[in-house]
Amino acid sequence: MFITGLYRWLFDWLFAFADRITQNATDSDQVQLRKSTSVLTAILVSPAAIIWGAIYLLADENVAASVPLSYTPLLIANIVAFKLLKRYEIFEFVQRAMILVLPLLLMIALGGFVSSSAVVIWSLVTPMGAIVNSTKRLSMFWFAMFVGVVIYGAMIDGSLDQANNLPDWARLTLFAGNILGPSSIAFFLLIYFVRQNDNAYELVEYERRRSEALLDNVLPSAIAARLKDGTESVADRFDEVSVLFADMVGSTTLAAQLSPEEMVGLLNEIFTEFDEITLRHGVEKISTSGDNYVVAAGVPEVRADHAGALVRVAMEMRDYLDKRGSEIGRGLTMRFGINSGPAVSVVGGSG
Repeated sequence: MFITGLYRWLFDWLFAFADRITQNATDSDQVQLRKSTSVLTAILVSPAAIIWGAIYLLADENVAASVPLSYTPLLIANIVAFKLLKRYEIFEFVQRAMILVLPLLLMIALGGFVSSSAVVIWSLVTPMGAIVNSTKRLSMFWFAMFVGVVIYGAMIDGSLDQANNLPDWARLTLFAGNILGPSSIAFFLLIYFVRQNDNAYELVEYERRRSEALLDNVLPSAIAARLKDGTESVADRFDEVSVLFADMVGSTTLAAQLSPEEMVGLLNEIFTEFDEITLRHGVEKISTSGDNYVVAAGVPEVRADHAGALVRVAMEMRDYLDKRGSEIGRGLTMRFGINSGPAVSVVGGSG
């Protein structure tokens, strides 16, 4: 648990640091994410470069040590140039080129693949980073460049002086490090990619639930279910339905007596109770507009007592208004009208 928490804290701190470096108010979230990931990848390489340089210095391989030890100053210079020029594409190209070419130079300085403990594997970080935060075309380009670096290294390997001052323990340690280092960075990048993918999925799922809740709130459940299934429009004919129209009496006078907040609160309270009444009687709320409330019976489910059901709904609404009006000391009255006959229910349009 402690290790997991430490890892999460370190990763979040590094990403926040990278985010501060690349922050630009005009960038979209996606662009900002790409920039931060690119800087994060570059930063993750830096500790290994310092450690590798120190090992080469201890082994008296000064020329070889200068290659990884030059990485961090070059990284800092690249970041400063990026902050001054505001040209991310230049920063990204220079950074990927450094991570690609420096391992090749180090391999040459140490005498080839085996003598350098396969240090050229570090060049793989360039296409791996491009996969996470660049386009498919750029990812393919950098992978092709990596393949070219490896092929070139193989071609010149036989012509290099393979003797160096590295003791066996250092050579073996560097072999392990050259495998674990790029693998660890790949792991970090994949974890980051999965986290961002999960976050994006959760956001999409959240918006889907919100949309479905909105549909369920404004449409009958049967109609909402059909729209969720992909039906673009709904048009159904019903031979026998009834529609109840309720309109508040004296709402203009009441609105003049109450503040806007009080008026909205009162209407919300009334219509919330009306929603409960319609639910209890199994009828469908069609709409609310201002102080008007519309309910239908016989849609979308056919029922023989559609008119009687709405009469009962209207009576219960009236009783509630009488009771609530007495409680607040105001007369609350509504006109109710019911119309029965054939109808067509339509849900459609482009938004």
